[in-house]
Amino acid sequence: QVQLVESGGGLVQPGGSLRLSCAVSGSIFSTASMYWYRQAPGKQREWVAYITRGGTTLYKDSVKGRFTISRDNAKNTVYLQMNSLEPEDTAVYYCNSAPPSPWGQGTQVTVSS
Repeated sequence: QVQLVESGGGLVQPGGSLRLSCAVSGSIFSTASMYWYRQAPGKQREWVAYITRGGTTLYKDSVKGRFTISRDNAKNTVYLQMNSLEPEDTAVYYCNSAPPSPWGQGTQVTVSS
């Protein structure tokens, strides 16, 4: 059974930075592409960033140039470095795999002065 555990969220001022982590248990990580998603209050969950097993990345337009997804295959962990944060980035952030796994609990990111 794959388990996803997100961490690293918090309260940050506009313009600040956070680094999210997602620890993945199970053997899926070595072959799976990984995604970061987010869900803002009252909105649908949306895709934010994607990384293949080989390191190819793709980003939602609104986070390009500000967010960086990476992975450490030895640690079964995927990261999301978030810089120049904006209030619109406030959401619960989740990771998931492709093929998909059960959702974790997510980590709250709040951008506010």
